[in-house]
Amino acid sequence: MEMKHEDGRFFFEDNDKMIGEITYSTVKDGVISLDHTFVSDDYRGQGLAGKLLNAALDFADLKNLKIVPVCEYSKAAFERKPEIRFLLTENYQELLKGEK
Repeated sequence: MEMKHEDGRFFFEDNDKMIGEITYSTVKDGVISLDHTFVSDDYRGQGLAGKLLNAALDFADLKNLKIVPVCEYSKAAFERKPEIRFLLTENYQELLKGEK
């Protein structure tokens, strides 16, 4: 099982069936939002969501992007892991209010 990347998402497929993905979108120049994380019921508990999140974090770091965590999974990760908070955009709460 290999992770794939297309513009706006990282994902896993098994026999051409999508089994997990994390989606992102551009908020403004230099800032992306992590919008949605999904893992199929049959594949939960295998750490796929964490691998997807790590890929998105590595991508943001490599591209010098800051992150707005929108989905609950990414919000929880930033709360639990202070070592990744350097990727947060400083004013992400204000940006979220502006998106509505």
